[in-house]
Amino acid sequence: MIETVIVVGAGQTAAVAARTLRRRGFDGRLTIVGDEPERPYQRPPLSKEYLVGDHDRDELFLLTPEWCEDTSVDLRLNTRVTGVNPAGRAVEYADGTSETADAVLIATGGRPRLLPGVEGARVRYLRTLADADRLRAELRPGTRLIVIGAGFIGSEIASTARELGAAVTVIEQAAQPLAATVGRTMGDALAALHRSAGVDLRTGEKVESYRETGDAALVTTSGGTTFEGDLVLVGIGMVPNSEFLAGASIELTGDGAVAVDEYCRTNQPGIYAAGDVTAFHHPLFGRRVRAEHFDNANAQGMAAAKNILGKKAAHASSPWFWSDQFGRNLQYTGHPSGADQMVVRGRVDDFDFVAYYLAGGVLTAAFGIDRGGEIAVARELIAARLAPDPGVLRDEDADLTELLG
Repeated sequence: MIETVIVVGAGQTAAVAARTLRRRGFDGRLTIVGDEPERPYQRPPLSKEYLVGDHDRDELFLLTPEWCEDTSVDLRLNTRVTGVNPAGRAVEYADGTSETADAVLIATGGRPRLLPGVEGARVRYLRTLADADRLRAELRPGTRLIVIGAGFIGSEIASTARELGAAVTVIEQAAQPLAATVGRTMGDALAALHRSAGVDLRTGEKVESYRETGDAALVTTSGGTTFEGDLVLVGIGMVPNSEFLAGASIELTGDGAVAVDEYCRTNQPGIYAAGDVTAFHHPLFGRRVRAEHFDNANAQGMAAAKNILGKKAAHASSPWFWSDQFGRNLQYTGHPSGADQMVVRGRVDDFDFVAYYLAGGVLTAAFGIDRGGEIAVARELIAARLAPDPGVLRDEDADLTELLG
């Protein structure tokens, strides 16, 4: 019988798990522990709506103090967890104390990957609300922003900065933005989207050196060009927050993610993990995957809570995420591993299309710009493991929902 649950981490996953536990009838002791001073909040708006000023601070928070009080959720902020002992399901704190629970959920997310050699007063990263507050005060018309990395965070901040009137240079080591996820052809389309918005996008270039003068940040690339800016934003990926699990006998992957199955279970009984900190076994693809996105944080938070209560709920939906960039809505679903064919529906040059990725004829992923409805259908097709006719996928007049039977 589960009577006590401790959630380590106080982000999106933790908030969803707590709400699910209470909605599913769990009335035992529920504790959420976070090392930030803020209540759980949404992170996606930090690089978009909040950064540009369209969202107020209060709109970001996920759990109100009133809800926590009414549902008897013990929300502990500014509290650092230093270890977890699976043998007794004990959570250890920086002040030397510890407490045990019937179930522990690890939902600590991740932090920005640092770029060695790029350090100084003008260097920024974006992960926390405090990071966003700082950038929000600094980005204004005429600010010269250099973004290192054309992934989702870097691209979204570049988009927001352009909307605010900043001059933006983006430096990307790969040949195209997001090429590892969407492939070269779609990467070229994303590069065109950047440039159409006035971004000075430099691909295929690494940062060779960085220095600061009294007036500017200077970034020199492998192409031999030195770029001068007022601020430098580094967005080169994320590192799972799992160091506190060292020595806990909880399985981690090579990149430090907590390894879990489709039920969010670790290799230790009573210890669960969910959200950005995990690499989870996905039944659709027969392998562990990382999905560091909002939808996965929600889905795993709900699945973990249900499984803690003994409901046996698998997290098996096709991964899905979105990004708003330069006035366009980008969406992606699935996993590209093994794809050997790409079929395009729509007009790539107009940034109005869906690219379908197939492996051995089976649809495994889809990427689209301003085609949210078709991505939703593709998500269902991927979950059904269907092998659609490429001609039907290309046909703008074809109703793909008919393939679902």
